[in-house]
Amino acid sequence: MSGSTHGHPVISPRRRALLVRRIRFLVVFTITYNATEGLVSLLAGAAAGSSALIGFGLDSLIEMSSALIVAWQFSGGRHQERERVALRLIAASFFALAGFVAWDAVTSLVDRAAPDPSTVGIVIAAASLLVMPTVSLVQRSAGHEVGSHSAVADSKQMLLCSYMSAVLLVALLANSLAGWWWADPIGALIIAGLAVREGITTWNGDACCAAAPVRLDRPDEGDTGSDAVASCGPSCTC
Repeated sequence: MSGSTHGHPVISPRRRALLVRRIRFLVVFTITYNATEGLVSLLAGAAAGSSALIGFGLDSLIEMSSALIVAWQFSGGRHQERERVALRLIAASFFALAGFVAWDAVTSLVDRAAPDPSTVGIVIAAASLLVMPTVSLVQRSAGHEVGSHSAVADSKQMLLCSYMSAVLLVALLANSLAGWWWADPIGALIIAGLAVREGITTWNGDACCAAAPVRLDRPDEGDTGSDAVASCGPSCTC
């Protein structure tokens, strides 16, 4: 059952349990997918000397760490109390990624280090461009409904992975087909910029939670307000 009580969104315990299970499943999928993607990308990036591919591989591992953070948050029954810590940890992972990738890209530009073409990287980028948007959409929807900003932040990190996949794909194709070696480190710098933007948004995520809470609908017990959890308001970007 869902509806509204005094203008607040209402969510039933059964619906909430379903959404939490869905988030947990998506977290496990994301961990498995990104662990594989990250390892292959790092190996391919190291072999080709590609800053963009290495940055993408690191992002995949950070995606995995983000999913692990959300898994930790939802591992117990009091996951709302862990919300702020989870958001801070996810944001910190964005900043760490941006710093390393930017440094590696600038070094490659200064040294004029031309990466080798990477067919494996092209395949990985194309596959991620298909998978990640779908997973992100499903988790974001569940996160919004259950009122979890960290789950929404994690879904945004998946969406960022999609943007990075597109940038990586263009950079790798430009290098492979046109010989534009500089497209690779430029693509890496774009990836770093996207990471900084999302890091700032995620860090400030709990500040936009002043809107109406989501309340559990417990008709047998009455709604005392003790089960309210934070929910994004209409002006919130998280």
